[in-house]
Amino acid sequence: MEIMEKVAYLKGLTEGLGLDQNTKEGKVLTVVIDLLDDIALAISEMSESVVIMSEELESVEESLEEVLEDLYGDDEDSCDCGGRDCDFDFDGELYEVACPSCMDTVYVDEDMLDEGEINCPGCGETLEFDLDGALAVEELGDDSKQ
Repeated sequence: MEIMEKVAYLKGLTEGLGLDQNTKEGKVLTVVIDLLDDIALAISEMSESVVIMSEELESVEESLEEVLEDLYGDDEDSCDCGGRDCDFDFDGELYEVACPSCMDTVYVDEDMLDEGEINCPGCGETLEFDLDGALAVEELGDDSKQ
């Protein structure tokens, strides 16, 4: 039996008793049953709202999944980089760079290095790359080998 049915049953029982609503007890029982009726009605309306919101939320969730699929594709080839799916298919060489602000490891390729700077995906800090200094050290190392 649902709440509304139980309140209706209780209301029927009290009417069947033939309580005098002019007595203190009769007044209290009438008010309590009316209150229970109001509460049962409010719960019934909330339950209907929850069902409607649940259906709408499922629809939004499905739409979001479609949008994410369109944006990021499937994540079969995703890597494990700090719990974030980066979803890239790259055949070149990657370099690890530690962000000095948040200490996140950022992976960059040669094109990113050539640009000279990127924003850290973890904290947004601008990471700058000075390739002239790196080449000078590399060239210096090559000269010392000969």
